[in-house]
Amino acid sequence: MASQLFADLYGCDEKILNSEEKIRDIARNVVSEIGAEIVEECVHKFEPIGITYFAVITTSHFSVHTWPEFGYAAVDVFSCGEEVTEKISELLKEAFGAEEVKVGKCERVIGRLR
Repeated sequence: MASQLFADLYGCDEKILNSEEKIRDIARNVVSEIGAEIVEECVHKFEPIGITYFAVITTSHFSVHTWPEFGYAAVDVFSCGEEVTEKISELLKEAFGAEEVKVGKCERVIGRLR
């Protein structure tokens, strides 16, 4: 079984959304919270603003896409290890300074369907 959590964060702090360093710190904290480790990271800063961050983690992947001009971030946490709980949404809300968070969750069955 694998868990995938996706969060839309609204009303975020624009400075956080446009900081590679802050996005990396948030990612490392969330990945640690789910009991995984980062294997490899990739960050792209767009001009004039916005960041896409992607990490391959020991249990699958973590990604962030930001739109500072809208105060918006999209986060995806996929893990085939520990269950990704909705408590992550509170951690993300605080880390991004978000006013509102909408969370979706999907349980994925790994293996063959019969």
